[in-house]
Amino acid sequence: MSQAESPRRLEQLRLWAQAQHPSIEGSSDLVLAAGDASFRRYYRLTLESGETRMLMDAPPPQEDVGPFVAIARDWHAASLPVPRVYAVDADQGFVELEDLGDEPLHLALDGADEATTHAHFDAAISLLEELQRKAPSDSLPPYDAETLARELDLFPDWCLGQWLELDGQPPGWPALRQALIEQALAQPVVTVHRDFDAMNLMRHAAELWLIDFQDALAGPITYDLISLMHGRYRRFDAATRAAWSEAFHQRAIADGRLSDSVDSDSFLRWVNAMAAQRALKVLGIFCRLTLRDQRDGYLARLPHFLAHLQDSLEGLEGLAGHADFSAWVEDSLRPLIEARVAEVRP
Repeated sequence: MSQAESPRRLEQLRLWAQAQHPSIEGSSDLVLAAGDASFRRYYRLTLESGETRMLMDAPPPQEDVGPFVAIARDWHAASLPVPRVYAVDADQGFVELEDLGDEPLHLALDGADEATTHAHFDAAISLLEELQRKAPSDSLPPYDAETLARELDLFPDWCLGQWLELDGQPPGWPALRQALIEQALAQPVVTVHRDFDAMNLMRHAAELWLIDFQDALAGPITYDLISLMHGRYRRFDAATRAAWSEAFHQRAIADGRLSDSVDSDSFLRWVNAMAAQRALKVLGIFCRLTLRDQRDGYLARLPHFLAHLQDSLEGLEGLAGHADFSAWVEDSLRPLIEARVAEVRP
């Protein structure tokens, strides 16, 4: 049981909530609403008036509520749809937030037909463009070469070394790793949510709202776009992804986020390079969550993100290390991951 799930921790949260709202009584006013891949948990608090609030429990030292609170206030001031912050106790790791309900975008995708799915993704991309236009990036940490490299190294360290127990580096890996970093650093810098996914877009009051943005950085313009297009809930064909990318490219030029010197082919190459970087990172993170943090269910998602990796690699022909690495993924890595995932599925 994690610290955030312990009875003692829940009692601390209850007492803090009562200090903010003396009229409430009893732990029955707190109901677990959600958890995520980190140590954070979210509880719904019902006030005496019947109004509800969301309480974030982010236990120190594993979590720091400071970045979330600072970003929430900055983005709210920029007229972006984010939950209002009502109270904060940074020492205990508690935050009281506006309750946006229980309708993340991914639930609307369940059973949705193609037209409805595309409409939802169009709305999400519009919100992303609003985020990039309005959100200040000056105060955010940079998505620099060191960060990109550290994320990429999660793949050989955790997926290949720790989980698959493979020795050495894949063919073409050092050259491809460096090329992906260079492709990311060549892009215009904007505010990057860093997990712009259908799970982190809430449907509330007839619009989409942003949540879980505490890891935001100042970085590549394509990162959040590929987080959405290559996310956990859908795998789109190359033509659909290219159409979304080109429309995004043209609007970014029109509103000044991107120079008109960046042609369509160059932008699509950025998109695919960023998608490859993220897929490799996710493969490593999911293995780390399984092995280090004893989180169940993540290994079953590996084939989906491996498919995202292969989709992105198809658009990177000629990139350093690409040919050897892509052949290795198809001939060696895919069969190995599929066999290992089949072993752990109940």
